Amino acid sequence: MRRSITLLTIVVTALAVQRAAAQVQVRVGDQGRTTYSEVHEALRDSTPAADSVLRILRATSSRTLWPIVGRMLRGTVPWDVGVLALTRIAELREPASADSVRLWRQRIADHAIPPPPATDQAEALPAFHAIELELARGKQGDVAMLNALLPRIPSGDYDLGDAWLFGRLDRGAADTIARRFLETRDQGLRIRYLTLLSFSTDTSLIPLLAKIFAAPDSFDLPRRIGGRASDGLLWIGTRASVQALLDARAAARARGTYADPKLGHADLDFLGNDSSQVISRTGRWLTEWVARLP
Repeated sequence: MRRSITLLTIVVTALAVQRAAAQVQVRVGDQGRTTYSEVHEALRDSTPAADSVLRILRATSSRTLWPIVGRMLRGTVPWDVGVLALTRIAELREPASADSVRLWRQRIADHAIPPPPATDQAEALPAFHAIELELARGKQGDVAMLNALLPRIPSGDYDLGDAWLFGRLDRGAADTIARRFLETRDQGLRIRYLTLLSFSTDTSLIPLLAKIFAAPDSFDLPRRIGGRASDGLLWIGTRASVQALLDARAAARARGTYADPKLGHADLDFLGNDSSQVISRTGRWLTEWVARLP
């Protein structure tokens, strides 16, 4: 995922992987925010692909979703479809899912299900973990879940399931991580905090993320990591966040933030590649979204 629901590639310490290995960030049909998918190419509303996503995201029972997970592990449905089903199972918070998670985790550990070629079924474990986390959140509340995560961030003792859940916590969670991002002098820790922030849809983060994208070096961050702030603004997905990304992109170009050719990808410079990623994840140019969103 380049940050890749509610969907969202970066170094291992920044919690990214080559394909969806945990809860995915996909958003379709929200009139106040951009469409977003880390596992589809240029997903748009009212298309067969969007309809397929909505059928899973609008499921009202996990009973229809667990068979999809089983087929994912056997290789008979695409991996990303199975992870999307796991995302919805987590959102549903059905108590019986706890037993299902234990059963499927044991099957993976026992190699009871022959995996498809070149597939490590253990990549799905963070997605199962997120189901447990969401169930715990329902019992313990957002503050307790945040307090359980915070001491594990410096050591990296958390996974994409934790990051996905963080993105769903109430506004105070984003404020806490943003404050720690600004306070720490540890660059690696600052990258971890930024990556977690990119999972949040809290609009209070828009000014900070825009400043990071325009000048990551002013926050003692590698310039390439600025792409994580772009991801975060896209995932917030409001008209204000999209406009902020456009303005930050103009500011970055004016100050030459990403002028080094080594930051480019293929035949695109860094900012050109970032624009390409916007189309890939949201299906439209930023200027189109500014015109369409309320």
